Amino acid sequence: MEIIVLMGPPGAGKGTVSESITAQGKFKHISTGDLFREAVTSGSEIGKEIAGYMESGSLVPDNVTIKLIENIFDSSNKEAKFMLDGFPRTIGQAEMLENALKERNGIISHVFFLNTKKDVLIQRLTGRRICKDCKAIYHTLFSPSKVDGICDVCGGELYQREDDCLETIENRLNVYNKKTASLVDFYKSKGSFVEVDVNKKPAEICDEINNILKEN
Repeated sequence: MEIIVLMGPPGAGKGTVSESITAQGKFKHISTGDLFREAVTSGSEIGKEIAGYMESGSLVPDNVTIKLIENIFDSSNKEAKFMLDGFPRTIGQAEMLENALKERNGIISHVFFLNTKKDVLIQRLTGRRICKDCKAIYHTLFSPSKVDGICDVCGGELYQREDDCLETIENRLNVYNKKTASLVDFYKSKGSFVEVDVNKKPAEICDEINNILKEN
């Protein structure tokens, strides 16, 4: 079993990169957010437990999250390849993942860290606008609507989500940096760490990562 881990702050482009990697057909995408939603929808015992945490606004405990990931590992063949997106985010989670893989003779072949400057991330995130009616997504700099504030598709009003405002974005980035600084050092010491400069066109970033994976 082979695992790659995708790390990066909000706005670094993890969604675009993960789509490109999974499109190659070799790695199955595992997003903890998706796992939580699927578990809740299933109505399973662990799903009911997760629903309770989510409804109360609490974080899902690490031991519950790793259990969901282990269930996927155990239901897959030994040659399966996975890309983890959103996990691990702390040293404790990283150690849990290592133990789970050790028990299953799995390895982490690469940890891709999508990195860029804070001001670039803020520019990307604060410029996002969404149509109130059809939910089409725009960006004030990179993909603006033809008429400011009006959706090209349906003519609906464009708005900025509360979590895309400057104050919220800065807080999200600060929290991310505090939590992941030690995790970056942790993976650097393992020899599987690859820092990727994302101040390029999305296609160039994806090509760089896919070329590294092909070399394996």
